[in-house]
Amino acid sequence: MEVGAIIPAYNEEKTIGNVLSVLGDSALVDHILVVSDGSEDRTVEAASVFEEVTMIELLENRGKGGAVKAGLDRCPCEIILVLDADLVGLTEEHIDALVRPVLEGETMMTIGIFQKGRAMTDMAQKMAPFLSGQRAIKRELLENISGLDLSRFGLEVALHKYVDDNGIEPVEVQLTDLSHVMKEEKLGFWRGVLARAKMYWEIFKYVIRIDTGPR
Repeated sequence: MEVGAIIPAYNEEKTIGNVLSVLGDSALVDHILVVSDGSEDRTVEAASVFEEVTMIELLENRGKGGAVKAGLDRCPCEIILVLDADLVGLTEEHIDALVRPVLEGETMMTIGIFQKGRAMTDMAQKMAPFLSGQRAIKRELLENISGLDLSRFGLEVALHKYVDDNGIEPVEVQLTDLSHVMKEEKLGFWRGVLARAKMYWEIFKYVIRIDTGPR
């Protein structure tokens, strides 16, 4: 089975190169797709340096769910690795830990949990591991989620609900020494707080939508 990495990216010019460099060195990853989700910085240019990367440029921001759906439509692989574009400390060992349980048929989805990275990001994932953006997923699981492109920041909630409803046991993988750049660091404290609040509001709206939708 082939493994395709889909990297949704919104204004991640400073970090995406490091993520793509590690992905390019991984023996387990066959295809790499970067989806620039309406980026206004040099994310596209930074990713296009890597010849092995398929670049998808969305002119308008669709949120993570829409970006992953755009990548999925262009990716032929049976296993999809989804990683954030702002990871700090990514290694081939992290990729291997996420992918192998799915590749070897142990589970249909892994969830990566930061450990011993940074106190704030470690704590956030311990409190809500189902919101982690680092996952390896069987393609059929993603294709079975209705309205994937509408989930925006509710993508991880949609995945959590689907596996819970269908009795699928995801495997949690500890990603030691891995972290990501927080919104408050990217945007400044107050803009970062507002961006985080917007993200949680979109997650909340999606949860309400799927909880009150057709049964």
